[in-house]
Amino acid sequence: MEKSIEKQKLFIDGEWIETDETHTIYNKYSGDVVAHVCKAGVKEVDQAVSSAEYAFKQVPFPLEYRYTVLAKLSQLLKENEDDFAETIAREGGKPISDARVEVRRSANTFLMAAEEAKKIKGELIPSQAAPGLESRFIYTVKKPVGVVAAITPFNFPLNLVTHKVAPALAAGNPIIIKPASDTALVALKLCRLLEQAGVPKGYVHCVVGGGSTVGEQLLKDPRIAYYTFTGSPEVGKHIKETVGLRKVTLELGSNSATIVHEDADVEKAAAKLAKMAFAHAGQICISVQRIYVHQAVEAQFMDAFLAHVAQLKVGDPLDPETTVGPMISEKEAKRIESWVQESAAAGAQIVTGGKREGSLFYPTVIVNAGKGMKVVDEEVFAPVVTVASYQTIEEAIQLVNDSKYGLQAGIYTKSLNLSYKIPYQLEVGGVIVNDTCCFRADQMPYGGVKESGIGREGPAYAIEEMLETVTVVVNLEE
Repeated sequence: MEKSIEKQKLFIDGEWIETDETHTIYNKYSGDVVAHVCKAGVKEVDQAVSSAEYAFKQVPFPLEYRYTVLAKLSQLLKENEDDFAETIAREGGKPISDARVEVRRSANTFLMAAEEAKKIKGELIPSQAAPGLESRFIYTVKKPVGVVAAITPFNFPLNLVTHKVAPALAAGNPIIIKPASDTALVALKLCRLLEQAGVPKGYVHCVVGGGSTVGEQLLKDPRIAYYTFTGSPEVGKHIKETVGLRKVTLELGSNSATIVHEDADVEKAAAKLAKMAFAHAGQICISVQRIYVHQAVEAQFMDAFLAHVAQLKVGDPLDPETTVGPMISEKEAKRIESWVQESAAAGAQIVTGGKREGSLFYPTVIVNAGKGMKVVDEEVFAPVVTVASYQTIEEAIQLVNDSKYGLQAGIYTKSLNLSYKIPYQLEVGGVIVNDTCCFRADQMPYGGVKESGIGREGPAYAIEEMLETVTVVVNLEE
């Protein structure tokens, strides 16, 4: 018999709101109920937008107080690391050691956003650069863009919310969070800390519900000025088509690749690639999905790589020894199982893995895969990696670029010359030298090209996108 579990309320207009309809969140490993979260209806979403609009126009949130709130939130996250990490592990299936890292990164991201808030400034435009403008004094000021809607995914249920909330508040914008329903609990916990940190009423809201209901209502509300979304290219395109000329940041899909060149430290590359191809069961936007190895070191690499893959422990994410936990659902595990089977039927070889147990899918390495196979062309978002060889670096670059995506790529090489040239040749938003494509520092500009998205995250860069630039011209002769 299920024990009594308290209903988790929504955070709207500085209040905790209960609704009749709920969404049940399950432990992704055990299947036990983690929480019942209230779902927002039309009334609740409208209330959130109305409150956010009112706060933006009527409730002061001066810059120095933004710093205070964000810095306090950073400290509160550190103090509540255990609770947040366990919540992420239960509702998201992320190994507890990785969940702890996510909480620490989120705390640091809030602190970075607090520091960046102090740096918001306009600039002086030299009027003397053009003749006849000696009497004009020209400068710019920065002001908040307005109400922000943040639509976030399940795979980093805290840090990807943080990367939207912290810059929005640092820039002085109210924000409405629509988290992934299956991992909404941690977002609601974050709202409690924001309330404790003293965020002004109306500046943060959290509404839970489906994309076709809550999501669509947010997209069609003209009072929202800016949308920040992490998710699939299909939904990203729909958002862009729906919101028209309003501003967006879209961080979309990828099938990121890493090159292991002939002069690489093969053992180091193999060890790191084995870890990052399967971290969080491959459910990371920049997960290592494709590996291209120079044929001169292919045999050496495969021996080392498979040895490291064999050491990965699959199981309960709350076990500190677990390195690969469950996927977000059994449905997703069945989906990747069919993709792997399709590739094998088309001539690819499953070197290891390919096994599913409920929502667990074991680390899978595939060779002899090529264009036309989903495991190469699409975003697998699962613990599956393909490995292929190449003869020249030009061939490797062509293989990496032969994709509709372009988020990040990695290369292992000792060549300073190559490490300088290759960022200009790869069609991606980020190039990681002597590390895998699955690297992100929270302060760096992060985003992609092609179907991997529009805009950049990272506190300083996101804040800039969440501000409007106003040009001021003063006629000194009047």
